Amino acid sequence: MQVKLMTMIGAVLGSMLVWAGSAAAEAQFVDLQHSKWAEDGIAYMSERGTVAGYGNGIFKPEGLVTRAQAVTFMVRELYPQELQKAVQGTAYSDVPTTHPFYREIAIAAKHGLASGFPNGTFHPDAPISRAETAAFLTRAYPLVEGKQSVSLTDTEKHWARAPILILSSNGLVGGYSDGTYRPNRSVTRAEYAVFMARVIRFEREAAIQTQDWDKLISYMTVSEQVGQMLMPDIRQWNGKVTTTVNEGLKRSIHDQDLGGLILFDKNIVDVRQVTTFTHNIQKEAGDIPMFLSIDQEGGVIKRIPGGTNLPGQMALGATGDTALAEAAGQLTGEELKALGVQVNFAPVLDINSNPDNPIIGMRSFGSDADLVTRLGLAAITGLQKSEVIAAVKHFPGHGDTTVDSHLGMPVLPHNRERLDTVELKPFRAAIENGVEMIMTAHIAFPAIDNEYVTSLKDGTSAPIPATLSKKVLTGLLREELGYEGLIVSDAFTMDAIAEHFGENQAVERAVSAGVDIILMPQDSAAAHQTLVNAVNSGNIPTETIHASVKRILELKAKYGLFERSETLTYKLARLNDIIGSKEHRTVEREIAERAVTLLASREGEQPDLIRQGDQVVIVATEEDQAKQLEKQLLQAANSLSLETEIAVVSQGKTNEALQAIGKADYVILASYQFRNVASQFGWSDYQTLIDAMNRRNQRYTLLSLGNPYETIYLNNVRSGLAVYGKQEPNTKAGINVLLGQQKPGGKLPVKTP
Repeated sequence: MQVKLMTMIGAVLGSMLVWAGSAAAEAQFVDLQHSKWAEDGIAYMSERGTVAGYGNGIFKPEGLVTRAQAVTFMVRELYPQELQKAVQGTAYSDVPTTHPFYREIAIAAKHGLASGFPNGTFHPDAPISRAETAAFLTRAYPLVEGKQSVSLTDTEKHWARAPILILSSNGLVGGYSDGTYRPNRSVTRAEYAVFMARVIRFEREAAIQTQDWDKLISYMTVSEQVGQMLMPDIRQWNGKVTTTVNEGLKRSIHDQDLGGLILFDKNIVDVRQVTTFTHNIQKEAGDIPMFLSIDQEGGVIKRIPGGTNLPGQMALGATGDTALAEAAGQLTGEELKALGVQVNFAPVLDINSNPDNPIIGMRSFGSDADLVTRLGLAAITGLQKSEVIAAVKHFPGHGDTTVDSHLGMPVLPHNRERLDTVELKPFRAAIENGVEMIMTAHIAFPAIDNEYVTSLKDGTSAPIPATLSKKVLTGLLREELGYEGLIVSDAFTMDAIAEHFGENQAVERAVSAGVDIILMPQDSAAAHQTLVNAVNSGNIPTETIHASVKRILELKAKYGLFERSETLTYKLARLNDIIGSKEHRTVEREIAERAVTLLASREGEQPDLIRQGDQVVIVATEEDQAKQLEKQLLQAANSLSLETEIAVVSQGKTNEALQAIGKADYVILASYQFRNVASQFGWSDYQTLIDAMNRRNQRYTLLSLGNPYETIYLNNVRSGLAVYGKQEPNTKAGINVLLGQQKPGGKLPVKTP
């Protein structure tokens, strides 16, 4: 009767495989109320897809495990991909091909996980004993005798003495209160799940302690492996932005086994909140910590409220000072590390050689390859000194484009010789100097890969961007340039990828091309399942996944992510000494002041200066910007007794601005051009104002707050400054020059006619 019952249970179990990574994985069983001691182990093995329930939340923890079920659990755990293939038959006379676990028993026999009896039988439906469990587990896992002293009164002469000793001396199984092990007692489903969970966690911890990443990968499910290769952003949950570890985020982390996340300003309230947030995310991550990343380039791309507001990369380019670039990288890293962030998507190594570039511009150090290389290497060094990973971008170069890859597909048509001497130069130097993470560009480079595919957007022929190109990422970056670090894609939410290729196809193609981490998939759950399916089907070789995961684990270990975390109390107590510290603000101010660059002058050394008692009119495209400049001017002017007025210049309001400047002794004409094509900016309104001021011989300064290309499009500018950003440090430094409190010492880092 018992054998018949076990056969029936086996048939049910055989039809109820639940694999890890699926939303249906039954971690929430409803019949564990009398098996609370086993709940964690059952949930762990269920999430891994190793054990399954009977449907409707039923696990039957007190049910006995048969020998067939026991080897099935191990095969699911150790050889899941073989379950999809044809198997050789077994020699066991009592395991017919119709047995529900025939395939699993055959695989177990092939790998020596379990043996039959002398008479050629396997007894598949007989309950497994505690002794057999120990024997099965020590065959499956390369365990050795541990250091714990064990004395069990009923195992000394038992045939399973050795495997029981191995498990018990490592604390993986225990005896009873009377000092016995009871080796011949049958094992319940709860017990077996707990035994397996203990062994797997023990082996994983051992692999982490010895940094044996190949071993750890062997204990990771396919779901866990591809999860390491995903780095989604943290979206809203229940209509609210995600600033805490809510249930939605928990589900994403666990269901997709995520290896990383990227934070944006929407996830950040203040420095205490984000420090608490990152701390709690890591607590949720399990035994493999997460890469937490951010875009903190400085200047226009910044995320940290209250942090040091660096003037930006082009401001550093104007100083030409590698020591300042290294200091900027180091202080940025120190602040990010204090906040619990380990990856900074910076510095930008794109060479902004095209004034019409709508997305890079002042995010670049400049238009000269040597300057970008020098300052880029210094910034990388600074970040690495602070123990934060520098992820340079956008390989092979986004500087000479006129299309924003957030909105479309840029194509860089240059030949290979030009790419080698310009775009690739800083990346090659970074690789030679040990950069550890490189972000790809969603840009096509026909000189390297001229493949075209049919666009899903409109059916036209679309070029393959670098992110999806094996010729670019494997051929050029890995094989030719010798890069051994991590390759992270640019965001998959960008239209250059999203519109043309479809996310599932693009995710699979990117990994096949050589991408190690997919950044910001539009649907991270779908991307995760796409990769699981691609591995299980053989479309992506397991060797490809293992190589990427090993690189990820190695870098996490190098940057101390596996080390014991400091307490949250300790982290919070240190924030005030690091975030926006006096020392960091000093560097911020020095960069801004030394960056100020003279664009035009009547006398050759300084712009027109503001004088005692001047009526100053401040003109800008946005009222808030004009008010910021007005506030800074009045704070810095001291006893000059200035009167101020603000005006807005925009289409349809030029006459109002003309009337305002007609009453002025001095005009600050602020220009901000970024995230648009420079040649299409509204320069005619500015030219009208400049012409009017020139006719009146008024004192004024054209104050460039953005990309410093005004002199290409404006004529007869008699006084002009570039400060490379509309952030307060940049504008304050410009105001100081206009007041004669300092001289403009920066050098324009981009070419203009």
